[in-house]
Amino acid sequence: MIYLQLFLSFIQIGLFSFGGGYAAMPLIQEQVTAIHPWLSMTEFTDLITISQMTPGPIAVNSATFVGIKIAGIPGAIAATVGCILPSCIIVTLIARLYLKYRNMSVLQGVLNSLRPAVVAMIAAAGISILITAFWGSESVISLSGTSWIMVLIFAVSVVLIQKVGMNPILVMVLAGVIKAVVYIAGNGF
Repeated sequence: MIYLQLFLSFIQIGLFSFGGGYAAMPLIQEQVTAIHPWLSMTEFTDLITISQMTPGPIAVNSATFVGIKIAGIPGAIAATVGCILPSCIIVTLIARLYLKYRNMSVLQGVLNSLRPAVVAMIAAAGISILITAFWGSESVISLSGTSWIMVLIFAVSVVLIQKVGMNPILVMVLAGVIKAVVYIAGNGF
C-alpha cells in the first residue's frame, strides 16, 4: 500500500509542477510533510539540500530520496516513476502540439501567463526553506531565535554567487565547510 501512496503522491507532483524542480518544492513539501507526514520540516530542508547537491532534476532526486527513506528501493522506484511519468506523457504531447501550433498568439499568451505563477511557487518554496534555515523547524521568527551563522553563510553565498560570480557548486561546498568548522569549533573535536 505504501508503494501506491508514494506513486500517487509523486504522480500528483509530477502532474502539477510546472516550471521545473524549484516550482515543485511547495507541492513536494505539502505531500511529504502535511498530507503524508513522512518527513519533518527539518528533514524536508535536508531533502532539498541533498537533492540540489546530487546530479539530476530536484523533483526526481526528492522522489527517490523520499521513496528510499519510506520504503527502500521499491519505494524509490515507485516514487520516481510517479514523478517522471506525467512529464514524459505531457512533454511528448506538448512537443507535438507546439511544433504544429507554435506561431499561434493564443499559445504564446498562455505560456506568458504561466511565468508569474511559476515565479510565485519558486519564491514560496524559497521563503519556506529560508525560514527553516534561519529559525529552525518550529518557524517561530524571533530575533533571539535566529541562527546568525546561517544568516552569515546565506549572505556570503549570495555575494559570492551574484557579485563575484563564483560557481554555485563551490559556494555550496564552501558553505558546508564553514558550517562544519563552526560546529567542530563549538563542540570541540
